[in-house]
Amino acid sequence: MDRMIYCQRNIPKEKWRYGLRSSAATGCGWIAVYNALCIMGYRPDAEKIIRFFEKQIPVFNGNTGTFILSPAMFFKKLGFAVDVTVNMGKFDEAAKSHNVSILYFWWRNGFKIGAHFVAVKHTPKGFVGYNTYKNSKGPDFYGKSLEEFIRKHRYFGTVLISVNNRKQI
Repeated sequence: MDRMIYCQRNIPKEKWRYGLRSSAATGCGWIAVYNALCIMGYRPDAEKIIRFFEKQIPVFNGNTGTFILSPAMFFKKLGFAVDVTVNMGKFDEAAKSHNVSILYFWWRNGFKIGAHFVAVKHTPKGFVGYNTYKNSKGPDFYGKSLEEFIRKHRYFGTVLISVNNRKQI
């Protein structure tokens, strides 16, 4: 997990472009997938992940961010077991029963509104998120419940994509 991206704002604008924009601006979707793969012990190739997501919505090519189901489609294509949960009351159970999850949520700050993806891992102490805030410096502790974390921050429009590692053959 030493290759984690903790804060997308720290990615130089010329590195890992996402469409016509920088990953610092709109890259949270591919970064959540990248971090999820790191959590599961893989050494992901950022540029390959970016190319996959840019093809999901060809007209926009990542300029407006990542399509909400693209992370699930990415993992399914690679043979991972994937579950998508929209009932926030079931998020904790789903995240605990999978190797890693990706949380998608909408946020509002005054007149500003936006959406964000984060990789989430359940640990014995509670839930930890990666690339949560624009000033994150490491993993962010969410507490004992994803539902409580979401309500506390007043996030909305949430979806949880939970992933289990590929079966060993």
